[in-house]
Amino acid sequence: MADESVPELTPKARRILESASKLFYEKGIHAVGVDTVALDAGVTKKTLYERFGSKDGLVVEYLKDRDRRWRAFRDKKLASAGHSRAEQLSAAFDASASWSKASGGKGCSMVNAHAEFSDRSHPVFAVIAEQKREMLDLFRRILATDGQADERLVEAIMLLHEGALVADGIGIGTDPFDVGRDAALEMLKHSG
Repeated sequence: MADESVPELTPKARRILESASKLFYEKGIHAVGVDTVALDAGVTKKTLYERFGSKDGLVVEYLKDRDRRWRAFRDKKLASAGHSRAEQLSAAFDASASWSKASGGKGCSMVNAHAEFSDRSHPVFAVIAEQKREMLDLFRRILATDGQADERLVEAIMLLHEGALVADGIGIGTDPFDVGRDAALEMLKHSG
């Protein structure tokens, strides 16, 4: 996301965003109407539209808010980990595992949203793509030595991470994040 700042929200707007976040993640974005979000938040539809402009505007803010919270959570985990590439890589996978467990276990909100918004020209798609690019950049920074990273390794580790997110979200495998982390560390060890 180009703008990392947290928007100032009125108390009603915050309630709307919290309700939308819970409902969209639990039930799916297209399955939840603005009437349901407004009722859950204890506001009128008019208030929702005044604060977010449209359902699409609310969806964009839901995903941006979830991404801001994820990055803060992840970055705290990375900051408390060791500084080696292996320690940082482990911390990234472990942060995803912890976040998934604490955040509902239905998989990545961005991947879930992409299943509903695959039109590349839609504003929701832009938020999804930016979040995934940021994760790719994170792995690039973690894996860099002397300012350079092996792009194939970066992409392979990103794919392991994304696969772990999806597998965990649908309950496939015994511990996708552990398996993904271990495979990523093995690849790192053999990369030189």
